[in-house]
Amino acid sequence: MLAEYARNGSTATQNAEQEICQKIALAGLRRGGFFDHAAFYGGTCLRLFHGLPRFSEDMDFSLTEKRGDIHLENYFDAIREEFNLAGFDVIITKKDKKAFGKVESAFLKENTEAYDIKFQTKKTIKVKIELDTDPPLLFNTEQKTLLQPYSCLIRCFTLPDLFAGKMHALVYRAWQRRVKGRDWFDFEWYVRWRVPLDWKHLQIRIKEFNGKDMSLEQFLDDLREKIATTDIDNVKRDVLPYIDDSQKSTLDIWSNDYFLQLVDLMKIQQ
Repeated sequence: MLAEYARNGSTATQNAEQEICQKIALAGLRRGGFFDHAAFYGGTCLRLFHGLPRFSEDMDFSLTEKRGDIHLENYFDAIREEFNLAGFDVIITKKDKKAFGKVESAFLKENTEAYDIKFQTKKTIKVKIELDTDPPLLFNTEQKTLLQPYSCLIRCFTLPDLFAGKMHALVYRAWQRRVKGRDWFDFEWYVRWRVPLDWKHLQIRIKEFNGKDMSLEQFLDDLREKIATTDIDNVKRDVLPYIDDSQKSTLDIWSNDYFLQLVDLMKIQQ
């Protein structure tokens, strides 16, 4: 699997190793029946199944309905067994909410389960997994094919609903002086590939996370305000470690005005 990354021109060995471990974790969850009740979303989903040209750290999952009896711990044995088949011994530890930092902790709901998969022999590699057990609903899913370490189907959010989750993070995750450039990179990707934004799912995410009844016009105003007041140089610096050298020149066009124009090019699915 690692040799395949080298053939495709990737020079970021640690990122490649981490991504391989993400695939192994997905395979273990699939074998354990996790995706009968849950779906994969977020930047790593976009990377693995839609070819997003940047690496992504976290693995985000959502239950497909609100229920209290499905937990990540139920699938630890399946995850460990899959890593054992690949020759790894792993330790799964619960993440202390304090370790997220003030901003991230505020953005996570109380019932989000978060764990790290750590390795006995590879101390620099860590797979982070999070599950929302009380998720905002009104999203759609589809089955996407994972070919390695074995062929299987992974239930994922559809692209319009992935887009909704990303725009919620970009606009309403208050990083103060720090920005998460990866959100902006993904925003550009969605607009470039003409993915429609699922407004109904975004609307319910804003309601459940932020307690606001939001109209589309209000959201677009908030988005434009976020873009206009963000230091784009900081955005570029944050995303650089997650992209290959071949992608870095694509950031040259980035500016506040450029992202404001992207807003006008967005497709909205109401």
